Amino acid sequence: MDIKLIVESIFVLSHGVFLTLSVTLLSLVVSFILSVPLSLLRASPNRVLSGSVLAYTYVFRGTPLLVQLFLVYYGLSQLAVVRQSIFWPLLREPFWCALAAFSLNSTAYTTEVFRAGILAVPRGIIEAAQALGLSRLMQIRLIIFPLAFRTVLPSYANEVIGMVKASSLASTVTLLEITGLARRMVSETFAPYEVFLAAGLLYLLLNFIVSAFFRMLETHLTQSPTSNSRNATAGPMASRLRRLRKAVDKRAHTKRGDETSIHVL
Repeated sequence: MDIKLIVESIFVLSHGVFLTLSVTLLSLVVSFILSVPLSLLRASPNRVLSGSVLAYTYVFRGTPLLVQLFLVYYGLSQLAVVRQSIFWPLLREPFWCALAAFSLNSTAYTTEVFRAGILAVPRGIIEAAQALGLSRLMQIRLIIFPLAFRTVLPSYANEVIGMVKASSLASTVTLLEITGLARRMVSETFAPYEVFLAAGLLYLLLNFIVSAFFRMLETHLTQSPTSNSRNATAGPMASRLRRLRKAVDKRAHTKRGDETSIHVL
């Protein structure tokens, strides 16, 4: 094993880190935005809405990501309606094809992860929010989704780590991210062991950073935002209830103000 070649490979492959992070982070942002409303529909008692989302998640979770990537990159170009659409300037580029495939795949997994969290929210809290007159949107924003996200945070962290590793598939559609650069470097040096070991170390470093970030986020969410004492900590449930009480107090204050105005008139 050539240690010097491994060090040199790490330096060369580090130039692909930006592209790896770009396609990964953009895919995660798109999938997060799409999966929030889809998870609410998936958890809906309406069988038509829930079944439609289930069909989407079943297809994308039941087929390999590599196949999905090839279908987007090679398959869409075979359709005349796609080549004549306004999306063709984007879909003919490998970066945007990889982004589309990764986003759709990650959305399917994230939707089911968030759905599990939504269904895990205690029914009593939702009924209390309904009794206090909170709208459905306020229930979702203040109670349901914050609690659901906190519950499934470890599972979502695994999905993020999985996407970092899955970004290596972008090299199959000519993107020179970490794995793409590694394959090109192997063809030049004929040293696959050292080069791919260096690539593995870079992916390990990226996932170590991701894991550390989610550990800090989980610790932050479990701490009370108003406590400075070592022994005074509160969970996310207490935080959500405090926000709920504030919302109710605000509604009550507004109602009293309206009644006062009526008496003055």
